[in-house]
Amino acid sequence: MSKIKKIPVITYPGKAGDRQLQTIFTARQSRDKEVSEKVEKIIDDIREHGDEALLEYTKKFDGVTLTQKTIRVSREELSQSASRIKAELKAAINEAAKRIKTYHKKQVRSGFTIKTREGKLSQIIRPLNRVGVYIPGGKTIYPSSVLMDIIPAQIAGVKEIVAVTPPRGELDPGIAYALSILGIEEIYRCGGSQIVAALAYGTKTIKRVDKIVGPGNQYVTAAKRLVFGAVDIDSLAGPSEVTILADSSVSP
Repeated sequence: MSKIKKIPVITYPGKAGDRQLQTIFTARQSRDKEVSEKVEKIIDDIREHGDEALLEYTKKFDGVTLTQKTIRVSREELSQSASRIKAELKAAINEAAKRIKTYHKKQVRSGFTIKTREGKLSQIIRPLNRVGVYIPGGKTIYPSSVLMDIIPAQIAGVKEIVAVTPPRGELDPGIAYALSILGIEEIYRCGGSQIVAALAYGTKTIKRVDKIVGPGNQYVTAAKRLVFGAVDIDSLAGPSEVTILADSSVSP
């Protein structure tokens, strides 16, 4: 039986607590700076060398050798992977998609026109042309990210939606099924800061996008922050950080 890791308890306010918190903050700032410097170099490399750098970084970080052709998920592979989904998960994804569509349809904005003596004042709302959706990889699979990022874009009228996800062998059935029912056909097996850079600036294989959405690790988050301005992003959402604040009435 594995041991349960105890959650660190910091007594605050107090000098000892101040020192512990400062140590945490300093370590994070140092780590964030180090990550940003690494990611900045990757982004510059992608901008200069395009697909060549993209494929090299994928081999270096993910241990997967891809080509300009195999980096893209084919329709056949998507269909085969989606067909392996378990019935229970399939039902859950279908129900989630239905609810997400119902909710976001209520958010659609239509613009307006105001008539004045001199003429008219109007607000025109147009959808973005092309959006890149980052689907996290790693130990946990997130079909929910597929639904929650793509459905609102489709309802808004985005013309082109491209999905990217780190290579992990065969495409996960849950991810594949979610992409399949939403009709997404442009999918690339590539992750990390390198694909964020490719989406932001474009390569021979991957057309640049107007906006990048979806959560990722600290390298993905850093890349989104650094390319913001060249493209739009949703937010800097990364791995969850949880802190519990409690007084003396609560047992640690």
